[in-house]
Amino acid sequence: MMIRRIYVGLVGLLLASGALQFYFAAVGAFTRPQTDDSYALHATNGRIVFPVLAILATIAAALAKAPGKLVAFTLAPLGLLVVQVLIIVLGNIIGGSTEQRTTAVSLAILGLHAVNGAFILDVTGKVMKRARDHLSAASAAK
Repeated sequence: MMIRRIYVGLVGLLLASGALQFYFAAVGAFTRPQTDDSYALHATNGRIVFPVLAILATIAAALAKAPGKLVAFTLAPLGLLVVQVLIIVLGNIIGGSTEQRTTAVSLAILGLHAVNGAFILDVTGKVMKRARDHLSAASAAK
């Protein structure tokens, strides 16, 4: 039962980290003057905190004897984070890097970063609901 609570807690932290990503992106976007450090909080959270929490939550799901589909679903936000990186890489290849001028195509691709970010938050919220249901099922079984 305790590991299920830990699982729910980790997913809650993951959800909070995902929500903070939007806040940190806004901080970076509105920082004046823009510097290489403008998106430091967004980058650190997205590259370190969120992935570590996703991995820990997935391990906790497995240890909590969650169904295999729930364990895999808990890993989904990390997979979508990989998509986030691929969006940036593809957008930069096409002409969205800071050294080049953005093009309409690169902007269309780079804009998907925010859309996928919203999708990550949605999926993480659904993981949270299922994690809480898994915890409730254990409580009801007692």
